Amino acid sequence: MPDVFQAYPRNRIAIREVGLRDGLQLTKNWPTTAQKIDWIDQEYAAGMRYFEVGSFLPVDKVPRFADVRDVIAAVDKHGDAHGVALALNQRGATDALATPVGEITVVVSASQAHNEANVRRTQEQSLAEIANVVKLRDASGKDTIINAGIAMAFGCSLSGAVPEDNVMRMVDRCFEAGADMVGLADTVGFAGPRQVASLCRRMEQRIGDLPYVMHFHDTRGMGIANAAAAIDAGCRVFDASLAGLGGCPFAPGATGNVVMEDLIYLAETMGFDTGIDLEKIIETRAIPAKAMPEETLYGALAKARPPKSLDWRASAA
Repeated sequence: MPDVFQAYPRNRIAIREVGLRDGLQLTKNWPTTAQKIDWIDQEYAAGMRYFEVGSFLPVDKVPRFADVRDVIAAVDKHGDAHGVALALNQRGATDALATPVGEITVVVSASQAHNEANVRRTQEQSLAEIANVVKLRDASGKDTIINAGIAMAFGCSLSGAVPEDNVMRMVDRCFEAGADMVGLADTVGFAGPRQVASLCRRMEQRIGDLPYVMHFHDTRGMGIANAAAAIDAGCRVFDASLAGLGGCPFAPGATGNVVMEDLIYLAETMGFDTGIDLEKIIETRAIPAKAMPEETLYGALAKARPPKSLDWRASAA
C-alpha cells in the first residue's frame, strides 16, 4: 500500500500546481510540450514539488493532453518531484500505470447530476470504477497513490446545495472502494470559510491525520479566504493554479482555480514554510502569457509583488 505520508509529510503545507491540467481545460489554446516542460523546470527551480501533469483521455477529444507522457517524464526527471495525473476510467488508469506518475486521481461527484454530466455515470458506477482502478494498481505491483477527487463537495451549479452528510458518506465510500486519499473540490466556487472549516473539522474526525486535498475555485473571490479557513482547520494539502487558470467544462459558471502565487503568500504569512520562492514563481507566468496571450492571468501578488521587508514570511508565525 502506498505511503501517503511520504508524498505528503505531516505538518507541512503541500501546494500542488494544477495549471498544467485543470488550468488548461477551458483555454482556447495551450502551451507546446516544450513550454510545458519549461513551466515545470522553472517552478521546480523555485521550489515547487507537486505537479498535476494532465489527463489520460482520448487524444482526439482532448488534444491538449496528448503529450501527457512527456510531461510526466519532465516531472519524473526531478527525483523528488511528485506527479499527479487524472484518469476517468480503467483504460486511462492502465495508461497512467504504465508511466512513473506518482498519483492517479479518479473523480466522483458529491452531486449525482454533475457526476452524470461530467463522466456520464451514476455515482455508484463511479465508485465501482474507483475500486477497479485500485485493483489495477494492486495488480501492477506499483505504489502509485489512488486519490478520489470528490467534485461539487460544497454545492452544485446543477442541483444546488450538497449536504455535508452526503459529502462525508462519499468520503467513506471512496475509502471503502480502496482509495488511499481523497480530495474535496469546490468546483464552482460556492464555498465560504465557515462551510470549509466545518467540513475540514469533520474530515479530521473521520480520518485523523491522513492527508486530504482541498481544491478551491475563485469564482466568487473566496478562494484565499477559504484556503485560510482550511489551514486553520488542519488541512495541509491544496491545489492551486499558476495565474488562477482553470475551470470545469461540465460545470456551468466554473472559473479558475485559486491563484497559486497568492496561496503561497497566504501559507507563508500564516507561518508555514512552503519551500517555494515566490518571486521566481511569479516569473513563470511569462510562459502561459506567451503561450496563451488571449487568456486572462489573475493574481494579487503578481501585481503588488511581495513586500520588500525580509521578515514578511515570519510575521504571522
